[in-house]
Amino acid sequence: MICEKILGNIKDDIFKNRLVEYVDIEWHDAFNKIHKKVTKEGTEVGIRLDNDVLKRGLQDGDVLCEEGEKIIVVNIPPCEAIVATVAHDHHKMSEKLCYEVGNRHATLFWGDDDHTFITPYNEPMLVLLNKIHGVSAEVKTVKLDFSKAISSSINAHTH
Repeated sequence: MICEKILGNIKDDIFKNRLVEYVDIEWHDAFNKIHKKVTKEGTEVGIRLDNDVLKRGLQDGDVLCEEGEKIIVVNIPPCEAIVATVAHDHHKMSEKLCYEVGNRHATLFWGDDDHTFITPYNEPMLVLLNKIHGVSAEVKTVKLDFSKAISSSINAHTH
């Protein structure tokens, strides 16, 4: 099965009562145009998207194709991430945290409130964030919500 555009989201009314097959797309692959995957049910899926995906990315719940009553839906699996919380009495450290994450070209997401930030896990980042006064950082397994992305793009950029 070849999927060439995003048809909508599984929450859209037109996709109610459909047979759903999920295809896992790791968070760091969400901005790739071409994928060759197999759904959890064993259907082979080729994904070939246009340049719009470079800005928007694939998001959890995106419907990639439909065949009869069956739809293929993106699942962004949970991953290890650093959840960093800025103490309420140190709110200006939010800027420092965002600067340090951005300076390392890491992806950054809003957490559950204005004092919580999430970035994909790596040990040097965890150590750095725990050194910032008024910030506590811990590793958790979370499902990244791309609608809360602070970074202008998601990348796996390294030097």
